[in-house]
Amino acid sequence: MVDIHSHPTSEPGNKGLLEELGSPRLGQSSLYEFMPVFRIPPDAAPFASRYAIAEMLRSGVTTYCDLSMARDGWVEQIAATGIRAVLAPMFKSAIWRTRDGHSVEYEWDEAGGYSGMKRALEIIDEAERHPSGRLSGLVSPAQLDTCTRELLRDAQTEAKRRKLPVQIHAAQSVVEFNEITRRHGMTPIEFLDDVGLLDGDLIIAHCIFLNDHPWIHWPQARDFARLEAAKPSVAHCPNVFWRRGIALNYFRRYVEAGITMGLGTDTFPHNFVDEMRTCAMAARLIAGDFTAASTHDIFNAATVGGAKALGRDDIGRIAVGAKADLVLIDTQHPLMHPLREPLRSLIYTASDRPIRDVYVGGEQVVRDGEVQTIDIREAAAKLSAAQEITIAGVRQRDWANRTIEDMSPMVFPVVQ
Repeated sequence: MVDIHSHPTSEPGNKGLLEELGSPRLGQSSLYEFMPVFRIPPDAAPFASRYAIAEMLRSGVTTYCDLSMARDGWVEQIAATGIRAVLAPMFKSAIWRTRDGHSVEYEWDEAGGYSGMKRALEIIDEAERHPSGRLSGLVSPAQLDTCTRELLRDAQTEAKRRKLPVQIHAAQSVVEFNEITRRHGMTPIEFLDDVGLLDGDLIIAHCIFLNDHPWIHWPQARDFARLEAAKPSVAHCPNVFWRRGIALNYFRRYVEAGITMGLGTDTFPHNFVDEMRTCAMAARLIAGDFTAASTHDIFNAATVGGAKALGRDDIGRIAVGAKADLVLIDTQHPLMHPLREPLRSLIYTASDRPIRDVYVGGEQVVRDGEVQTIDIREAAAKLSAAQEITIAGVRQRDWANRTIEDMSPMVFPVVQ
């Protein structure tokens, strides 16, 4: 299975904080008001990453795409886990923030965007040279609204020169849709096309808020036709969005248009089988149609679709000449029975529980359900300590000077 969108250095630290948070005055997203406040310290990145990768491996992921900020030692840290990884160091020209909970400001540093891209390309080159043969890279300008037009074009030039895909967050929030239309008089999809990025080598992370999405009500709704003509890939991550009441409109429509769909674990838990199940639920609910996402198409997105998006035909499948990336399912596990249709039993009932053994490049990384390459207890302890540091400082970072209990209260009161 191929996970084409993940943020393993930050998302594990949001557990227990972000499950029920969004900003009502910022399109119900948690991107602008809460996620920057809850971000764990940078020195916790290796432990958070190992924790997330253990979850991925345990749920059958053999290849994943890592959208993180550049850091020293990243390549060797990921190589030690045994997973097949596509490193996508993010870079950008601006950071966002809100001072009032209803508007977003951008602080621009165009030189910083270019220095970030230079560092990202160095890490990509290091990954491509790694002797394991399991590491590669792609070019990732972080978000459409945090990058200048010039940085986007230069990033694409570097990607074409290296024959690598580009992945960017775009059409991921109402805030971003409104910001891009305000700046450029174009929708995010129109702007991607205008810049020249909208082609078959582009992976659009999320691609939800097109101008025909029910939340947008745009008078000229031609975004989907542009996608259909250009055939980019989409990294679909339904779990993180359903928590905010947001969904792609809708999975089968993209598949039938010939748009390559891949799946990602954009949030905790990094359980790839659960992501497949949520894909089905979200699509069928928003379309009001039980045929809006078939198990056949979902499984293809989780395997060969993700591989195609990354420009690979040697992963995501069992075939002569393909990598020996294998996932063994215990079909005698009670949750797999009755066993009339194994894939449906796995996705809709059993989840990751009957996944027994995982091999990457012929090397066993999961044995009898236990990850062999990562000390998950150590990673969990370090992650918990990092979250405590974050929680202690939320009031200083929050625009409204709220405490953690004001922002993300416990489900029931805690009595000492």
